[in-house]
Amino acid sequence: MNIITIIGARPQFIKAANLNREFNKQKNIKNFIVHTGQHFDNNMSDVFFKQMDIPKPDYNLNINGLNHGAMTGQMLEKIEEVLVFKKPDWVLVYGDTNSTLAGALAAKKLHIKVAHVEAGLRSFNLNMPEEINRILTDRISDLLFCPTNKAIENLKHEGFDNFNCKMIQNGDVMQDAALFYANRAQKPKDQLPERFVLCTIHRAENTDYPIRLKSIFDTLEEVSEQISMVMPVHPRTKAKLANLGYDFNHSKIVFIDPVGYLEMIWMLNQCEWVITDSGGLQKEAYFFKKQCITMREETEWIELVENGFNRLTGINRDRVLTAITDAKKSNISFDLDLYGNGTACSRIVKELQIYH
Repeated sequence: MNIITIIGARPQFIKAANLNREFNKQKNIKNFIVHTGQHFDNNMSDVFFKQMDIPKPDYNLNINGLNHGAMTGQMLEKIEEVLVFKKPDWVLVYGDTNSTLAGALAAKKLHIKVAHVEAGLRSFNLNMPEEINRILTDRISDLLFCPTNKAIENLKHEGFDNFNCKMIQNGDVMQDAALFYANRAQKPKDQLPERFVLCTIHRAENTDYPIRLKSIFDTLEEVSEQISMVMPVHPRTKAKLANLGYDFNHSKIVFIDPVGYLEMIWMLNQCEWVITDSGGLQKEAYFFKKQCITMREETEWIELVENGFNRLTGINRDRVLTAITDAKKSNISFDLDLYGNGTACSRIVKELQIYH
């Protein structure tokens, strides 16, 4: 059985590393990796392959730095060329990026079966490009690997019981990664405070609007007066801040360059709590038993909010400060198992073989 795995963004590298190890255990599976190039910065791409022992991609399309339409269109064209040449049995896509949608579309139009990992997630916010990508990818996938029961419920509410597809609750592949790489954590080279909050801000709905971005960082500066804040700053976020005239040299926030996954694990282990607008980091905070404050109005990981591990604040200063106060007082237990016991990848491999 031949599989083409499409990757293009940081979380997808991590997921691909886990699944690639499982594929390598199977004599009858050959996995070819196509890297679209969506994340092109060395610290955000190449370092992940080195740290996680992922083989160099069989194909690197080097498509990046474009608007959504141009990027997705070029990916669709180039992925199609690979699929026509390799004729795989399955195309495997992850998450909700432009790479995800392009891979699924290219495969489906060539009548190649599509498996979507992290299917069924919904923020119910169609202003997010990621929401559009995941909805469309789900609709044309043959196997829908859902990390949670809530994801299954979302698909059923959308009528997926009536479609020619299979929904499987297999757990979360990022839980597999957290368990596997925890003992390989590496301290970043940067000089970091002894106690700190780990923060990331990169969502387009936060960074593309100057008034919102300024409001966010005014609040973060205020928070950093209470406790040191470390931010691995996304290149896109840094450029947007520079356009605002943000004074990095006099900021109270400790800005560092993007880090690899092993450094991020180290910081998750060491930090007091997490502030983010990321989807994946909300879960990773939970994996490493840290409370999370999410500067969004909605989340795909609603079970984290329902069980008190995550607090949604939007960009409202008062809500953020209240959430921080609550996090300081909280003594919440992280014993609840929300995402499986580290067997998500093996389940995916098994189901791919069953439906081959």
